[in-house]
Amino acid sequence: MDTYCRYIHSHPEDQFNKIYHDTQYGFPLDDDNLLFERLVLEINQAGLSWITILKKADNFRRVYDQFDLARVAAYEEADRARLLADAGIIRNRLKVNAAIVNAQKILELQKEFGSFKNWLDAHHPRPKEEWVKLFRKTFVFTGGEIVNEFLMSTGYIEGAHEADCPIYRIIKTQNPPWAIIK
Repeated sequence: MDTYCRYIHSHPEDQFNKIYHDTQYGFPLDDDNLLFERLVLEINQAGLSWITILKKADNFRRVYDQFDLARVAAYEEADRARLLADAGIIRNRLKVNAAIVNAQKILELQKEFGSFKNWLDAHHPRPKEEWVKLFRKTFVFTGGEIVNEFLMSTGYIEGAHEADCPIYRIIKTQNPPWAIIK
């Protein structure tokens, strides 16, 4: 019998997490802007509940120009001030700065690897601890939990869904990176 992951089953009223669980969490991403969006959202979740981020996700997309890497990488002080004044997102100077600096870094990776996804693929597979070291060396504001959730939510490491969850089987048919190496 199919059962959803424990969290979704135990919180049936939580439609934000249910929609995210069923349509995004663990699904492989190919688009660099979407990968960047997920990284920024995971960074902003640090110290907060994921439901807070999900409820603000549309605002994040709006104020960060739909997570267009080139646009965010070009943000200046006026943009930082605009973001820090916007109550629709998490107004944390370190997290806002991380989005801009990490966008700049991803543009550098694109020049070298062709895309952010290619950079991720070039380093896959590796143990979680090695991923954390790599992210800390490459990006800002990327601790162990942020890196773990980013990789899990984008299909690079397994664990987003329990094996008997129907979404697990859907994701597995899309050949996420974690399933390819098995």
